[in-house]
Amino acid sequence: MFSLAERSLYVADLDLWIDSLRPRTRCYVSHGHSDHAREHDTIVTTPANAEICRSRFAGACDFEEHAFNEPWSDGEHTLTLFPAGHVLGSAQLLIEGAGGRFVYTGDFKLAQSYTCEPPEVKRCDVLLTECTFGRPHYVFPPREEVEDAVIAFATEALEDGCAPVFYAYSLGKAQEAMAILGKAGIPIAVHGAIDAIARVYRSAGVRLPDYERYDATTYDGSRALIWPPSATQPKAVRNKPSRSAVLTGWAIDKNARYRYGADTAIPLSDHADYAALLRYIELAQPRKVLLNHGWRDFVWRLGRLGIDAAYLEPNEQLALF
Repeated sequence: MFSLAERSLYVADLDLWIDSLRPRTRCYVSHGHSDHAREHDTIVTTPANAEICRSRFAGACDFEEHAFNEPWSDGEHTLTLFPAGHVLGSAQLLIEGAGGRFVYTGDFKLAQSYTCEPPEVKRCDVLLTECTFGRPHYVFPPREEVEDAVIAFATEALEDGCAPVFYAYSLGKAQEAMAILGKAGIPIAVHGAIDAIARVYRSAGVRLPDYERYDATTYDGSRALIWPPSATQPKAVRNKPSRSAVLTGWAIDKNARYRYGADTAIPLSDHADYAALLRYIELAQPRKVLLNHGWRDFVWRLGRLGIDAAYLEPNEQLALF
């Protein structure tokens, strides 16, 4: 049995919590973003995500680390972690037992990335997936167009004597932006939190371009600046010419730049868009699809395609297979 209690998934057969937002004795953590990762007594995860969590958590946690596609036994079940393509070390969870195969995707994408492992899809009987962009208009442009938009924004701003500021999550999105800008030879400066994660990426073998850690006393606007959306506006650009771009899948919405208070919004996302969600289900071929973290009406849209789907509700208990 598994249940959705306190906004957290619990697998009773394994006494295992999944991406719980409250401290647990033993919890699988799919990746290091704060809406999925918390401190637990024991964290089940990949080696790369363990390093990310160590860098972000103040307390002491034990880590039960498992490499991608190296199954292990837990009672009568076999568990396997495999790449989600969301951020470095992000993993999906496959649970196999006498009743069949269950996959929890966590956050994932199918599009290419410079800075995290290529995603995989495994066939399963029951699929529990996010549906963040589970509405038909959320279809991202080709990756080449998105990269061109990032590079053009930075290039034009610098040519006009303006500091280009990119707002991107410190884990994942920021490192991807660094790779894109570095590929074009654009000089880069980053917020301290982004630098800390970039160091973990480099230690894991990810190639990132040279960059400077932002210093308000020396930053002169001649470098593209990558900054967390939640951080206070950098002091060095408050009284200097600057232009800002937010990097987010929500850029598909026409009001995105106003919502984020930026000059423009560019649809660089670390999530699957609507087409990729459907493609994943097509490849996985589950007999049952369970949804969380997204639009509830995606259930209806799947139903119209003949797919048996349901949105998980709090305190709901279901058979694992």
